[in-house]
Amino acid sequence: MPAVHHKLLLEDALPDSPQTRSLLSVFEEDAGMLTDYTNQLLQSMQRVFGAQSEMGLATEQLSKQLLEYEKKNFALGKGDEEVITTLQSFAKTVVELNSLHSTLANQMADSMVFPLIQFREKDLTEISTLKEIFGIATDEHEATMVKYSRLPKKKENEKLKTDLVKEVAYTRRKQHQASLQYYCALNALQYRKRVAMLEPMLGYTQAQISFFKKGIELVSKKMDNFLSSVSTMTQSIQAQLDTEAEAMRASQRELLSVEDTVYMPDKDTEPVNRTLIQKAGYLNIRNKTGLVTTAWDRLFFFTQGGNLMCQPRGAVAGGMVLDLDNSSVMAVECEDRRYCFQITSPSGKTSMILQAESKKEYEEWICTVNNISRQIYLTENPEAVAIRLNQSAIQAVTPITSFEKRQEGSPNPDRAKPGGVNAGSSGSLKTGAAPEPEDLIAPGTPIQFDIMLPASEFQDQNRAGGRRTNPFGETDDDCSTESDDSLLQQVFAVRFLGSMAVRCGDNQEVIYEAMRQVLAARAIHNIFRTTESHLMVTSSSLRLIDPQTQVTRISFQLGEVCQFAAHQENGRLMGFVIEGRDWSDGDEEGAPSFSAFVFESNTEGEKICYTISLAKDITEAKKDPEALAQLMKNMPLTNDGKFLLLEPETDDITNGAGQEDLESEA
Repeated sequence: MPAVHHKLLLEDALPDSPQTRSLLSVFEEDAGMLTDYTNQLLQSMQRVFGAQSEMGLATEQLSKQLLEYEKKNFALGKGDEEVITTLQSFAKTVVELNSLHSTLANQMADSMVFPLIQFREKDLTEISTLKEIFGIATDEHEATMVKYSRLPKKKENEKLKTDLVKEVAYTRRKQHQASLQYYCALNALQYRKRVAMLEPMLGYTQAQISFFKKGIELVSKKMDNFLSSVSTMTQSIQAQLDTEAEAMRASQRELLSVEDTVYMPDKDTEPVNRTLIQKAGYLNIRNKTGLVTTAWDRLFFFTQGGNLMCQPRGAVAGGMVLDLDNSSVMAVECEDRRYCFQITSPSGKTSMILQAESKKEYEEWICTVNNISRQIYLTENPEAVAIRLNQSAIQAVTPITSFEKRQEGSPNPDRAKPGGVNAGSSGSLKTGAAPEPEDLIAPGTPIQFDIMLPASEFQDQNRAGGRRTNPFGETDDDCSTESDDSLLQQVFAVRFLGSMAVRCGDNQEVIYEAMRQVLAARAIHNIFRTTESHLMVTSSSLRLIDPQTQVTRISFQLGEVCQFAAHQENGRLMGFVIEGRDWSDGDEEGAPSFSAFVFESNTEGEKICYTISLAKDITEAKKDPEALAQLMKNMPLTNDGKFLLLEPETDDITNGAGQEDLESEA
C-alpha cells in the first residue's frame, strides 16, 4: 500500500505559522467529511444487519405458516396429500436455513457493524475532542499575548511583567501540547480510516461466504433428491394445468359461438317441459315496503322436495320460503309486469307473487309447482308419474264454451260413464284404499271454464221473467219454478272456475280431484279471469244468477245434487256433483252421468255446503209433516217464516254486482 505523503509536521506546532494553519484546515476538512461518510456508511450497514435479522424472523414465520396449510381443511383440498407432505419437508428445511440466517446476522453484527461503530466512537470522537481542546488553548494563548503586548514602556512593574511572562509561557506550552496531540491524531487518522473502511466489508464478506458454504452443504447433501422430485411434481402439475387451460379455452370458444338469442330474455327455442318436479332459477319477488308501496327483489329460488327455497346472492345456503304440498299456483297480472304468477298455501293465509324472466320459465315454474303440490316427488318413479299426469292434463284442458259440446269433446265418452268402471264406480275401488285419479275422472276429459248463455235463450228468459230451461234435457214439468212459499232462500257470491264430466257421484274425492284438475288447467293455459255470479240455494233448487241482469245462467234441481264438499285446505273452494241421464245409447231409462262444478266463494265454502245440506233435509222433511214441524221447531226462522241460516251477504252481493273478469285467488 502506498505511504501517506501528506501529514502535519510536529516541529511546526510551536511556531504555529499561517502555512501550518492552512495545512491544518485541510486535515480538519478531511476529518469532517470522513465523519459524515462514516455515519452514512454505518446506517447502510445497520440496514443490512436489520434486514438479515428480519430475514431470520421471516424464515421462522415462514416455516410455521407452511405447517398451517394442513390445518386449514380446505373444502376443495382433496388430493393435496402430496402437497402437504412436501410443505412439511420444506418447513424443516426452512428451519435449518433460519439457523444459518441467524448465525449470519450475528457474524454481521460482530465483524461489520461493531468495527465501524468503534471507529466512529473512538477515533472520530477523539479528533473532535482534541479539536475543541486545541481551539481553547489557542484562544487562551492569544488572550495572554494581548495582555503581554500592553505592558507600558515607562515605570515598568517588574512583578506584573514577571507574572505575564509566566502566564505566556504556560499558555504557550499548553497550546504546544494540545497541537502536538491534535496533529498526531490527524496524522494517524489517515491510516485508521483505511482500516475502518476495509475491516467491516471484510467481515461482511467472510460471513456471507461462511453462510453460502453451509447452505451448499445443506442443499447438496440433503436436498438434491428432494428438490428433484418436487421439480418433477410441479412440472407434472403445470402440464395438467396447460391441458385444462386448453380445454377451457376450447369450451369458451364453443360456448361463445352460440346465437345471440341465448343472451336475450324471452327468446327460448326449446319447448316447455311440463313434467318437471325440480326447478331452480332467478325470480323477482314482490315485497311490501309500506301500506301501498311495493318493491321487487331478484333472488335465486329452487325447489327441494316439497319446499320452495330461496337463497339471496352471497348467502351460503338457502332457506325455506313456502311448503308447496297441496298449494295452488296460478297466473296473475300484477303492476303491469309480464310473466307473474302467485303461489298460495293450502290454508290461503300465505301467498307470494313471483315474476319469471321469460314465458318458458314462467310456464315451467307453474307446472313444476303444480307437480310438486300433488306430491309426485314422493312416488317411486316421479318422472314417469309427472309425464303420465301431464299427458292427461294436456288432453283435459281443451276449453269449450257450452254444455252441449261436452260429449262431442270427450275422446272416450264410454269411460266418462259409471259403466266404464267395472261393476260401478265405487265397486271397483278397494275398501279403505285411496282411489286413483283415473278411477274418478277419465283421462282427457274436457273442462269448461265459463257458462255461456246463448242469445236466444237470453231473450227467452227476459220474456219469461228470468226463467231458464235446464240444459241437460229435462222438460218444463221436471224443472218447476220455485214456489213463493219456499222455506229456504240463501244467496252467495261465487266465481265459476270450471266443470267437467266425472265417473262417480258418491265419493267426495271426485270433487277434490276435479278442483285439482281445474286449477291446474287454468294455470297451464293462463286462464285466471273469472266472472262473479250469485248462487241461490233454495229448498228445491240451486240457481246461478247473473248479478247484473238477474238472468239465471243455469239451475239444478236439489235432487240432482248427489255430492258436495268444500276444499280440505282452501276453505274458499267448494264444488258439487250433478247426476243426469244419458240417452245416447238408446236406453229408455238413460244411463246415469255425473258432472262436477267447481266454484270459489267470497265466504267459507263450508257455509254453502251446510246450506245445501239443510235444503236437502227440508226436502226430505216435506214428505213428512211431523218431521217438517220438528225441523222448523229446532231451527230459527225469520219474520216471514223462512229458515234463518247465516248473516246476509247483501254487502258482498252489492259490491259484487258489475264486477266482471275478476282474478281467482284459488
